[in-house]
Amino acid sequence: MMPSQAQFENLFHYFKKFNSISKAAEEALVKLCSHIKVPKNKDLQPIGYTCKTIYFIDKGIARIYYYREGIDVTEFFASENSIIVRAESLFTGKPSRKAIQVLEDSEIIGVDAVALFKLYDQFPEIERLFRKIFETAYVETVNRIESIQFHSAKERYEALLLDSPDILQRVPLKHIASYLGITQVSLSRIRAQR
Repeated sequence: MMPSQAQFENLFHYFKKFNSISKAAEEALVKLCSHIKVPKNKDLQPIGYTCKTIYFIDKGIARIYYYREGIDVTEFFASENSIIVRAESLFTGKPSRKAIQVLEDSEIIGVDAVALFKLYDQFPEIERLFRKIFETAYVETVNRIESIQFHSAKERYEALLLDSPDILQRVPLKHIASYLGITQVSLSRIRAQR
């Protein structure tokens, strides 16, 4: 059975924040989408996998993580109505040293990136849409790097609470601590000061 656009309502609402596209472009995109249910704590993409899919979180929360000297480090969180992707692997075609893990039972929409990129010539508006999405993600990555360079752990914690107030209820503290670049003990100390 052919997927219907109604199944992907949240995804198309997300797209509209960046760029409006024609009905024909929407129909072409629907054909590349699949709706998947992923159980809590499962890797959506394991380490060593070459990314060929762009994921949209319809319901739930996920993280990008890697290991440094045997320690699990969280690089990024994504929750409802946001995209998660291993961009460095997607654009180079090389296996990623990072993984995507789902932290709650989640519903995710996968967009076949290989087929998507083939649509760019046929639908310049789709190329424009994804260029804007990837530009926004790039700026967020730069902001994240700068927050690590220029802000204290307490300031990074405050910013995380401001941007994602529900994250403490949804994500284990060990992942939040590693995301902030501190130990769980340091995180507990920062939280006690509030």
